[in-house]
Amino acid sequence: MDLPGFQEFVEFRYADLLRTAYLLTGSRDAAEDLVQAALLTTMRQWRTVADPLAYVRRAMVNKRTSLWRRFGSREVLTDVPPDRSMSDGTAGRADRAELLAALGGLPVRMRAVLVLRYWEDMSEVETAQLLGCSVGTVKSQASRGLSRLRDLLRPGSAQRLGDEARVGGIE
Repeated sequence: MDLPGFQEFVEFRYADLLRTAYLLTGSRDAAEDLVQAALLTTMRQWRTVADPLAYVRRAMVNKRTSLWRRFGSREVLTDVPPDRSMSDGTAGRADRAELLAALGGLPVRMRAVLVLRYWEDMSEVETAQLLGCSVGTVKSQASRGLSRLRDLLRPGSAQRLGDEARVGGIE
């Protein structure tokens, strides 16, 4: 199948898409599966896609939402034991794990808004278009989501994590 530009798009954007998927899912394996599924969907429609990056992001959010609806109420096992003390310079990783756990506890739409707005640095209008909702919905979901994260996270960890993520700390 000859799809001009698709391979170049994947090679250029795969790492960015994987990071976004990781934030949406909270698991590296699930993120890889999500990106592959979204790219497959995009590949099928490649000739008609006007904005490939927006299309793939939307596909990832939709697929994540569908999976959450199907399996969302099940218990999720993690490799991080609870009540773990960190005093040896691994605070950044602990903060990241704490933020990812807090993100994982948010409703899917709210989490998608936060990831797209603050990780992908999309505007409210772009986020609303991508999610198929109003700008007011994006604003309210972002406000409520940030409020919930503030309640869940200890003081200062979100700021340190945000600085670290912008430097490339989240893989």
